[in-house]
Amino acid sequence: MKLTYKKAGVDIDRANMFVENIKPLIKKTHDINVLAGVGGFGGLYKFEKGYREPVLVSSTDGVGTKLKIAIEVNKHDTVGIDLVAMNVNDVLCAGARPLFFLDYIACAKLRPPILTEVIKGISQGCVEAGCVLIGGETAEMPGMYKENDYDLAGFCVGVVERSQIIDGAKIEAGDKVIGLESSGLHSNGFSLVRKVFSKNEIKRLTPELLRPTRIYVKPVLALLQTKDNKLEAGIRGIAHITGGAFYDKISRILPAHINVRINKNSWIAPKIFQLIQNKGNIEDKEMYRTFNMGVGMVLIVKPETAPHIISALSKFKIKSWVIGEAVRGKKEVEIV
Repeated sequence: MKLTYKKAGVDIDRANMFVENIKPLIKKTHDINVLAGVGGFGGLYKFEKGYREPVLVSSTDGVGTKLKIAIEVNKHDTVGIDLVAMNVNDVLCAGARPLFFLDYIACAKLRPPILTEVIKGISQGCVEAGCVLIGGETAEMPGMYKENDYDLAGFCVGVVERSQIIDGAKIEAGDKVIGLESSGLHSNGFSLVRKVFSKNEIKRLTPELLRPTRIYVKPVLALLQTKDNKLEAGIRGIAHITGGAFYDKISRILPAHINVRINKNSWIAPKIFQLIQNKGNIEDKEMYRTFNMGVGMVLIVKPETAPHIISALSKFKIKSWVIGEAVRGKKEVEIV
């Protein structure tokens, strides 16, 4: 018997058919700037006019062990949204508008029904973010993964005018910290979640645990691009609350002489976080360093713009609260 690549576990014909079948999902994310998408050796994207000094902003991230839950309960239609959200929200922190997105899917064996569900989520996430799905890679690697396992990685490129980059450098003592409501756990802390809950509990909590990460791109860009004098140039820092949560993610955007003081009683954490903390006997500091606690993104803003920003966000059906302020210090986060 002659050995072939297919007999070794890699089916090229099945992979090519899979790509053909998902092209309509990819196509619906495209805009007039796409010159060549899936099918070539690289996606081609025409750069828009109107920027004086355009700066490209890039990000790469995955979904982490949230995938383990999706695989265990055989529900794959939301993790693609998570993948997009983790990347576009990061790019947004520099004030950038996401331009295009690429995905990488690795698996032991290509299972088109499952991976099509994943791509549907990626497509939906790109539409929500106003971002083009311009390409990707699906790698069938027998021996690298367990039979039903797969892994995801995403890559995003955005653009911002150099003069409009948001990096936290202008944050001053007295600035207000606005917390934007999360949609739940988002996509971090799941290694701890899986230690806290049994398999039966995870199945029961699946709708909450697999709730997709909120995408903040359109509402926050609307704030940044507004001509409203009450809002313009009000945002001085943006932090996406993911791994490391409040302590690590907010501190990275602070100037050396500034602390942020967060009042944890200024919003109510969703019940899922209380359940995790109580069942796992987890200390407060560990919770606020692992989970978003109901706040998926933080804006640090001029104090006079805070009420107007909260009002503007409500028009996008996003709840937000003043959850703290900037004070003099040494680039640290205090939670009181």
